[in-house]
Amino acid sequence: MNALRIYHISAIAALLCCQALAQAQPVAYPAKGQSAQKQQQDEGQCASWAKSKTGIDPTAVAATPPPPSGPAVGGGERVGGAARGAAGGAVIGAIAGDAGKGAAVGAVAGTMGGGMRARQNQRNAQANAEAQKQNAMGAWNQAYSACMSGRGYTMH
Repeated sequence: MNALRIYHISAIAALLCCQALAQAQPVAYPAKGQSAQKQQQDEGQCASWAKSKTGIDPTAVAATPPPPSGPAVGGGERVGGAARGAAGGAVIGAIAGDAGKGAAVGAVAGTMGGGMRARQNQRNAQANAEAQKQNAMGAWNQAYSACMSGRGYTMH
């Protein structure tokens, strides 16, 4: 379990680390001596072209909020875990002679297990959202770079 948790934390850290790089607009160098005014015009036209070809608006992607988090998220996992734990605890408690005590212990254990599932689901949702942002920006950056290269710029 710890190795899996470390893997997920590492994956999220890598995504967040590289997010700024993946979302940064490529840098264009005027390889054919284009003026600053011409470059600004070309950048605007290529940004519009990339948006029309990919359907991706970089400002909208950057403004996309992260998945919801907090106590409201994962309530279902906790409740379900408590119910399953209580049922299992009642069965075990009945065998031992005290179904009520077994149900209570099972409910607590189930709630904790449900909370762990909820946190894992939240981490997965955040990682998926970041990956989707990176993929969208990668497609837009590729289209933008192709347009600018076609107009005589060296892209970095």
